[in-house]
Amino acid sequence: MDDRFHYPPDVFNLLVDTIPLLSKGKDDVLLFLRGAGVPSDDLLEMQAKVRADRNSVSKFAIVRDVLEKLNKRGDAGLRPRREVIKRVVEFEHFSMCWESDVHKAKANVGDLAKIVNHRDSFTRMNQQREAAQADIAAKARAEREAAAEKRRKIQDVRDRLNLLFGLDAEPQKRGKLLEGVLNDLFRVHGILVREDFKRQDPTGSVVVEQIDGVIEFEGNIYLVEMKWLSTPVGVPELGSHMMRLFAREGVRGIFISNSDFTAPAIAECVTHSTNKVMALCTLREIVMLLLNERDLIALLRHKVQAAILDKKPFAEILC
Repeated sequence: MDDRFHYPPDVFNLLVDTIPLLSKGKDDVLLFLRGAGVPSDDLLEMQAKVRADRNSVSKFAIVRDVLEKLNKRGDAGLRPRREVIKRVVEFEHFSMCWESDVHKAKANVGDLAKIVNHRDSFTRMNQQREAAQADIAAKARAEREAAAEKRRKIQDVRDRLNLLFGLDAEPQKRGKLLEGVLNDLFRVHGILVREDFKRQDPTGSVVVEQIDGVIEFEGNIYLVEMKWLSTPVGVPELGSHMMRLFAREGVRGIFISNSDFTAPAIAECVTHSTNKVMALCTLREIVMLLLNERDLIALLRHKVQAAILDKKPFAEILC
């Protein structure tokens, strides 16, 4: 029971009416209260009265006076207040009571136990409700922080991508930086990424294949090629990527290019679409996606579905 500040009136009166019944003598009542941790200062007045004239004060007056003092202690009296209640509720040695008090003592202890259990239930429910509300608030705060962090990372990708348009004099550097920017974009949207990697011959001295990146998207593995070309992507540029797909069972392809795709290159993807899925994407689509703060996952899903269902490997999405 949450008696943080004081005993409520019903509990206070029931304690005053019960504790004297649990002990035959006044000294026993004082001993009961002292054993519960009641501070000595709260007992001094009643101890002095009992020593001076035992008949001048009743057991009930002793308990009322001591509990009133204990109530006034606020937080400082929290522990002994709880211990007093605990000792009364758990009292079992009714042979220590006067025979005429046993029945009432048992009834009072039972009544106090019911009150304590009832209020404990409400306290637990309140605590559970507060804990649930705190959990919801914590999750909402975590979601807000995650969303803010995602926006920050997307802004970083957008800024880095914008800088690439000023690197016309350094095409090789720009191409390499483009890989990192787009891989980070995949990562921000929760798409598993494996950075660019090289496959070497058995001796380890010759690079026989280099792949810009690999992603796992909706249960499928995609080899990703990223190109910054001054002319539209033709069959030769696309062919090497297609060969990598055919060399691996069950993989799909994504080709992202700064320039457009020639009609023969698109037709080549359609020709092989039964065996290999290839989704073509322009950097222009990525730029618009970042400007409009759209979802990359939705964009990729639309493009893959168009490639599979509509036999349209290049379905440009700018809005």
